[in-house]
Amino acid sequence: MSTHSLAIAAGETGRVTLDGRLYDVQHHWGRSAIEGASVRVSQVAVDNAARLHVLRRAKAAVVVLAPDGQFLFGYGEGQIFDPHGITIDHLDRVWIADRDAHQVLCFSSDGAPLSSLGERHAPRWRAPFNHPTKVAVSADAEIYVADGYGNGQIHRFDPKGGYLASFGEIGHRHGAFMTPHSLIVDRNDRVLVCDRENDRVQVFDRDGHWLASWEGLSRPMDIFEQADGTFLVTDRVPSITSFAANGDRLGRCRPSLQGAHGITGDRSGNLYLAENETMSVTRLTLVPG
Repeated sequence: MSTHSLAIAAGETGRVTLDGRLYDVQHHWGRSAIEGASVRVSQVAVDNAARLHVLRRAKAAVVVLAPDGQFLFGYGEGQIFDPHGITIDHLDRVWIADRDAHQVLCFSSDGAPLSSLGERHAPRWRAPFNHPTKVAVSADAEIYVADGYGNGQIHRFDPKGGYLASFGEIGHRHGAFMTPHSLIVDRNDRVLVCDRENDRVQVFDRDGHWLASWEGLSRPMDIFEQADGTFLVTDRVPSITSFAANGDRLGRCRPSLQGAHGITGDRSGNLYLAENETMSVTRLTLVPG
């Protein structure tokens, strides 16, 4: 085992810089609460009470951690077949892309089932859903779903879950996707999609018209909009890249061990990475000043 691996195993923190900020890096954060090394961590999201929801590929799919990493409760056991993506919207609803069940599930932030989109175990070609990956919710509560490993499309729904439209197809041109792996609707009413196997983030308006592509990535996995309107993208370099709203690159660092499958942040400016390959969460604690 290398000296670096021994330091990580002992809980030593490193430090990275990203867009003028410094972060202390703590690998395997909250490990005991996540229940050990045999559980793959898929994605993470923070609710309005500053609790971290950790989506795991396990029977009890979601564990909820306090800001100090202590276990609070879990949910989703027997309800989520193939947990892939997790999103918590501004209404504090939890959206889970149940990939190989071809369905999207919605829970309260306390773990109570609320609703679903799509027919369970009923995959559809060029229609919702065919291995969906992630959900995004706009400020006016419209729902966008990256549909993902099968269709290579983005589906749009009204706030009550009624289907509105789809855009995209499988391919490499502008507006096409190989694997739309994650997405968000940003504060400027744009849809940003991690087009993983095309090594880019694509930017669209709400109606699906292509606006731009952000290049120079290697299999981008997830995207997170910070409070200042900048964006963080994880990829398989492994790295996190910071982008301005116009796509300018602001910085890059390597806090992830293998390439984070998911990223989120809290109100204090701390970041959390879902480390799928190392089956853990990495916390980046913002250094004051």
